[in-house]
Amino acid sequence: MFPGVFAKSTPDKPAVIRAATGEQLTYAELDQNSTRLANHLESLGLRPGDCIAMVSANDLHMFEVYWAALRSGLYVTAINHHLTAAETNYILADCNAQVLFAGASVSDAVADSAEIDALKRPGHRLSWGGEIPGFDSYETALAAASDASRTDQPRGTDMLYSSGTTGRPKGIKTPMPQGQVDEIPDAYTAIFAPMYGFDPTAVYLSPAPLYHAAPLRYCGVTNSVGGTVVFLDRFDPQDALAAIEKYHATHSQWVPTMFIRMLKLPADIRAKYDVGSLKLAVHAAAPCPVEVKQAMIEWWGPVIHEYYASTEAAGATFIGPQEALDHPGSVGKPLLGVIHICDEDGKEVPTGEVGQVYFERDEVPFQYHNDPEKTRKSQHPEHENWSTTGDVGYVDADGYLYLTDRKAFMIISGGVNIYPQEAENVLINHPAVFDVAVIGVPDPDLGEVAKACVQLADGRLPSDELADELIAFTKESIAAYKAPRSVDFVSELPRTPTGKLVKGELRKQYWPAAAV
Repeated sequence: MFPGVFAKSTPDKPAVIRAATGEQLTYAELDQNSTRLANHLESLGLRPGDCIAMVSANDLHMFEVYWAALRSGLYVTAINHHLTAAETNYILADCNAQVLFAGASVSDAVADSAEIDALKRPGHRLSWGGEIPGFDSYETALAAASDASRTDQPRGTDMLYSSGTTGRPKGIKTPMPQGQVDEIPDAYTAIFAPMYGFDPTAVYLSPAPLYHAAPLRYCGVTNSVGGTVVFLDRFDPQDALAAIEKYHATHSQWVPTMFIRMLKLPADIRAKYDVGSLKLAVHAAAPCPVEVKQAMIEWWGPVIHEYYASTEAAGATFIGPQEALDHPGSVGKPLLGVIHICDEDGKEVPTGEVGQVYFERDEVPFQYHNDPEKTRKSQHPEHENWSTTGDVGYVDADGYLYLTDRKAFMIISGGVNIYPQEAENVLINHPAVFDVAVIGVPDPDLGEVAKACVQLADGRLPSDELADELIAFTKESIAAYKAPRSVDFVSELPRTPTGKLVKGELRKQYWPAAAV
């Protein structure tokens, strides 16, 4: 199913609503605009298998671009608009985007550079909501495009990027679906629609950025079954509660930090909003403290569900509200793939013992775009159809998975993945820095935040002013959310005789109760 089906049966029904303004796209408008855009892309020479990209704050036009790609057999890459222009340009070049769509409000993320101009890629650029130098008008192009119905509409899919520990983002490329967009569903719709009760009555509230995988795909699920998407421009705890009440939201997707911030609202504020319409509130992306999940179930009722997966995961686990109360801390049982817990040599360990988490599938459903070596590293040394994201955990006697560590000391701050190596690579170039390590430290709101531990060069003295300078220096080269929130000056960093940084020892100073 796709919006074109519902443009015929329920043309005036809202397909998407922007909560901040009440602006909306009906199914008739979404179908017509995505058809026009698909025809425009075809006139530019794009063919099935090609890629387009979009960089935008949450916006109605993103849905038109998304569905134009999915009804044209194209890959669509949604890019984090908080990235610097250089970071954006790297992704554009790596995915070989033929067309770039961008919102004027985030023009800094798509600024022209010598690198991208030399590549002449992408060759076509369209902006909405205002002018961006080097971009044509999206609105003008859409109005001029043909509105002729398309007779061949091969289903496309997304190709999203997940940063690696080396700091370079990697595209997660899945095989292109085979079939027409109105004949075969996408994987998310096939799995989550029946599991979580998405149907034409669904009103899905999306409080997160639409460039993230889960929000983008859940919005796609909602449009695929004829429901209504309501999105926030950005998360605010009270605005989210108000939107649930105003639009009678039935479904929603969150990260634990959002739960924490809503729970921190004064009791009278929380009580004033009616959340009784919710049938499902699913969370993922980061571990949820047991106490937080229990408090949310007490407040919202037995509607809190969790799944453990990732953009590139070969499998997934799921857990419902009662199971979460009965098995506190678990991320559930696998419904997609078979779990294997293995030691450092790849040998399976007994039930209850900690090891690296692998998912077995008949076939590995993804590859890292342009990086076969990283693809191979994500696979078990003896079984190519066993894949891992590097997480560590154990399975209990009842088959429930518990995660005990983060992959390669990746920092998960408010559901956002931060890879410390990127900041380290910047900071080491500062003249005051002799050695540096960036780690995650506990934070009551975000779970953890990035801290830089810096060994100063000879002759340099620690100060608050220097700490602020180092943070600002980092933000000049990479997105601000990747930069450390604070700096500690240390006399020496723990390293092995071969020079390898021992982050486990460093983390113990900040996580005294954790086994690291």
